[in-house]
Amino acid sequence: MTKQSDKPMNSRWRVGIDLGGTKTEVILLDGANKTHFRARIGSPQGDYEATLNAIKELVEAAELRVGEAALPVGVGIPGSVSGLTGLVKNANSTWLNGQPMAADLSHLLQRPVGLTNDANCLALSEASDGAGQGYKVVFAAILGTGCGAGITVNGQLLKGPNGLAGEWGHNPLPWTPQTELNQRPCFCGRFGCNETFLSGTGLALTHRLLWEEPLDARNIVERFQNDPRAARSLDDYADHLARGLAAVINLLDPDVIVLGGGMSNVPTLYDELATRLPAYVLGGECETPIRQAIHGDSSGVRGAAWLAQDKGRI
Repeated sequence: MTKQSDKPMNSRWRVGIDLGGTKTEVILLDGANKTHFRARIGSPQGDYEATLNAIKELVEAAELRVGEAALPVGVGIPGSVSGLTGLVKNANSTWLNGQPMAADLSHLLQRPVGLTNDANCLALSEASDGAGQGYKVVFAAILGTGCGAGITVNGQLLKGPNGLAGEWGHNPLPWTPQTELNQRPCFCGRFGCNETFLSGTGLALTHRLLWEEPLDARNIVERFQNDPRAARSLDDYADHLARGLAAVINLLDPDVIVLGGGMSNVPTLYDELATRLPAYVLGGECETPIRQAIHGDSSGVRGAAWLAQDKGRI
């Protein structure tokens, strides 16, 4: 938990919530984007009502720090919101699916609540004052336990009529034989989704399929310089990532691609991508800058706070 700082004059307080599969985080930002409160708790498991109440308690804790109530609130979730019904869908925290979470939180907190996918929060944060600042079209991808992405255009989130803009993780990895796709079942019910290759979990699966050795992504990255097996697994991962991002460039051609999540912390990937992308991008050349998220694992919760301020943008 961060130490409270002196209250600035004429600030515009914003509360952001990042609801993850294992942890839930709150942040309180002022009008100058300075953090005044931050805390994490374990995410309730399998209990929708407990999830709502945990968010309420975190919001109240942030408000208590500045002695004000009814502050703007934005929430990032590991799923998307249906533009047709307003219900949560596609969440890997499956107890959220089918729930009117935005409406329920608005009722519980007695104010409007901005609610969007956590990758959208990453995109909004990095486009606003991070690695994507100053670029017109930003594609921001999370390479963590799962794999997703968000898109901003002129600093505004692109949502789409189905609430799916940037839902890159659940397309099949391009230029991949069907036999390889079939080896990777996804929680969405399909096989061979980008998420099953490009998440940290996907890297671990690549290693297990290659070597029949259970090793998590962190250990693979730690070992790759001295372990030929880990090096081969990470090399395959770099090629998988180049294929996945090349498809984005061929379709969207964003001005910058920003990477967040645990796998974005692997420095060698950026040189590998610069070398490999031209082989997959139409025309055999690629000038798209690939940048690491400046705000790291804070981008999601910071983006939720930006959403609180600018929730009309989506």
